[in-house]
Amino acid sequence: MDFDLQNVLPTQEHDYDRAKELKAFDDTKAGVKGLVDGGVVTIPRIFFVQPEDIRSAKLDDHVDSFQVPVIDLRDINLDPAAHTEIVDKIRYASEKWGFFQVINHGITQDVMNKVIAGVHRFHEQPKEVKMKFYSREYEKKVRFNSNFDLYKSKAANWRDTLFCVMAPNPPPPQEYPVACREILIEYSEHVQSLGQILFGLLSEALGLNPSHLTDMGCMEGHGFFCHYYPACPEPDRTIGHAKHCDPDFLTILLQDQIGGLQVLHEDHWIDIPPLEGALIVNIGDLLQVYVYKYRNKKTWNLCSDLILSDLLTLSCRLRTRLV
Repeated sequence: MDFDLQNVLPTQEHDYDRAKELKAFDDTKAGVKGLVDGGVVTIPRIFFVQPEDIRSAKLDDHVDSFQVPVIDLRDINLDPAAHTEIVDKIRYASEKWGFFQVINHGITQDVMNKVIAGVHRFHEQPKEVKMKFYSREYEKKVRFNSNFDLYKSKAANWRDTLFCVMAPNPPPPQEYPVACREILIEYSEHVQSLGQILFGLLSEALGLNPSHLTDMGCMEGHGFFCHYYPACPEPDRTIGHAKHCDPDFLTILLQDQIGGLQVLHEDHWIDIPPLEGALIVNIGDLLQVYVYKYRNKKTWNLCSDLILSDLLTLSCRLRTRLV
């Protein structure tokens, strides 16, 4: 095990200095994956979550009747009747759930598989390669770290993240990691097109001109949050992602086939099992401010799913501008 990782392993109760252990972990610049590669079998205390917080995120026993809406966009431009039906479904899903999934959205399964593979390839690289991107400087358009709120949250999450600004002012292509550079640039173009379609449908669902939300600048900028959740040796002590809302207009999320994502609906945590070809859409906080009836929900990735295999998600957040 690397010597620097020794400093973040669990300590005796009377020796525990959270601030010191947080800094020791951060200084490794290796993230959670560095701990796993170091062979930890007991996770550092900085990741411990209160038992009641983990229990509150467990799936309810009686939620079989709930399913996040799945909306097929196949005939959106071919059949006026189908187009109207899609708008109605998006209106319902946005008002009642704040989440929905879309299929036949124009992004091929091959492209989505390559995105997942590229991001996975980045996170699986030796720490010496990833350390070059490690930073907590908000101004950096490409940065890798573990927990953006590491020093502020009550408990660190079992998660590493590669963040990339993609629009409107992306960095030179060579600044993106080689492991996923080409596919992220390609996927960005696809997501931009899908975003225009979704904002058009949302505008219609509000009874507005299809270009209304786009004209407001809702999708001037977008960035990728490429989350990686390595298999956890103690899944009952931590979580992959604490409950949260997204501070954007719209989030388009791609998850791999492992699963673990949940949303809160009518006071019940509902699982969103992976659906091949689907992308998850979340109504963000900024769009809620503009349209008060669209209710955002909180998401949660449970580490109990991570014990079996590594989990990966790529979240594209659409907003006015990014750095």
